[in-house]
Amino acid sequence: MDVVSDYFLCDECENKDFVRIYNFSVRFRTVNFSDEMMYDEIVEESYQCTKCKKIFPKRHVDKRLKEMIAERHESAVAARGKG
Repeated sequence: MDVVSDYFLCDECENKDFVRIYNFSVRFRTVNFSDEMMYDEIVEESYQCTKCKKIFPKRHVDKRLKEMIAERHESAVAARGKG
């Protein structure tokens, strides 16, 4: 079985190395049934290219990885069909 590695690449500089960045926040809101404020703790995750410093949201990276899997699957199926 052959092993192939595809990497998520920065669309600015084509670098494959990233660092993870976390942002932590608290979102407050009032509610009609209480004098208390409600809050949500939010953790946002993103990735920064180590070369050009461009930041990619996690959802963008996840979407691109799914696209790469689909593309690799399609090419493998097409190659098997030609055999």
